[in-house]
Amino acid sequence: MKGDTALIQFIVSILLFFVIFFGLAFILNMLLRRTWLLAVIYPFIVLIIVDDISTVEYFTSPGESFAQAFSRLTNITAADITILLAGFIGTIVSGFVIRLLRRSGYQMF
Repeated sequence: MKGDTALIQFIVSILLFFVIFFGLAFILNMLLRRTWLLAVIYPFIVLIIVDDISTVEYFTSPGESFAQAFSRLTNITAADITILLAGFIGTIVSGFVIRLLRRSGYQMF
């Protein structure tokens, strides 16, 4: 029974990350008219999600905090990578949808 719950949580997490980052990228693309902006920013968002470090520590002790962040990045599991990859795919799909809508003549503002 516990394995079933973990699988359901995994699938819901994948869908949730895809939808959340698709929506964020879509709104950001609509407002700023920069199609691939969130896809470029996404690696920094992943770093914020994965690490357990305050943003201030990146400026006060950069060597130690970056080393700790990259060690945590290398220690994430395949399930975490899959979930984070679903968010990245959501940002990419959002960029293609925005481009398709713009080609079709839709104007956001």
